Amino acid sequence: MEPRLRGISRAYLLSIAFWYGMSFLMGLQYKPLDRHNLWFSFLDLLVQAGVRAFALALWTPPIFYLAEKYVSYSANRFPYVLLWGLGAVPFVLLHLAILCLVIPPYVSRSLQAWLEIVRTSFADDTLVYIAMVVAAHAYVYLKRVRRQEAEKYEYQQALAASELQALKMQLQPHFLFNTLHGIATLADEDPKTAKAMLIKLSNLLRAALERDSSDLIPLESELKFAREYLDLQKMRFGSRLKIEWAVAPETYQLLVPQMILQPLVENAVQYGIAPLREGGWLEVATDAENGMLNIRVRNSAGGKPSNGTGLGLRNVEARLKYLYSGEASLHLAIAEDRTVTASLALPTLNSRPANMNGRRTHASSDATTPETNDPLCAF
Repeated sequence: MEPRLRGISRAYLLSIAFWYGMSFLMGLQYKPLDRHNLWFSFLDLLVQAGVRAFALALWTPPIFYLAEKYVSYSANRFPYVLLWGLGAVPFVLLHLAILCLVIPPYVSRSLQAWLEIVRTSFADDTLVYIAMVVAAHAYVYLKRVRRQEAEKYEYQQALAASELQALKMQLQPHFLFNTLHGIATLADEDPKTAKAMLIKLSNLLRAALERDSSDLIPLESELKFAREYLDLQKMRFGSRLKIEWAVAPETYQLLVPQMILQPLVENAVQYGIAPLREGGWLEVATDAENGMLNIRVRNSAGGKPSNGTGLGLRNVEARLKYLYSGEASLHLAIAEDRTVTASLALPTLNSRPANMNGRRTHASSDATTPETNDPLCAF
């Protein structure tokens, strides 16, 4: 009950404030201040403006209320407009009755005096009534449009969230089938390695399933998942696969979409390195500049390089569109030396402040990697 009373009180206060200002300005226009008795005439103007404002503000919230409640009947235009038109009669009579009772120079309280006031002021009050009705309907339609826009926005957000979830769910079977296919090729040739790969794959899938439903995670977590996936591929390709990392320390805590990197490295291994009999290399590099996080996956390519229109890359592009609304991009470039580069550019979003001092810029999962001064650390 209290919120309703507060709403009614607020409506009347706003109505009185609006009509008081309008009545004061109209009073200045029709009855200029008396220079010889300035303060008295100014006080008289304030009082008359206050009473006129009260007389108009008394009917404004009810008109707005009725417009909002019965606007659904506006489909029947003629009866609807006719009823609102007939409402001008009681409005004018009651409004002028109040003015006749309380405001000078309406000194006479006789019926004849009131009828004379009605005759001379009916047109002006009717115009005021029409303006109030039009304003009430404009307000109602504005509220309706804003409510529809809010509902549309919420629907789009819910739709985007569901589509993002579907895209993430789509990646897991795609990644699983591709990896199982690679394991199947080793089942007869190297059963021991195939078994080890199955165990590694199960651990990787368990880690993927245990992740929460957050759309964005620190790059450090995404790099860890990609590194474990590449460890799995290294078991399959052995020395034919060289992996290099050049990760800027300041990028570890920047937020990226879940499983945004894995499709890129999977695409590089499957379509770039796997066709090469002698093997190939893959490099993952990151840096941050000008408010953007840049992630690059470069790889050597065998056969005719593909422009990358597979499910994984389409999935990445779709997720970037939903999450960043055009502020992020994915570009695929093929150089003359048959090097393929997939470049991600994402707005920099920090997960938390972190002291990165002493953090290794380059990571490797191969304990036998020789020491090198090269900025890329191969394993």
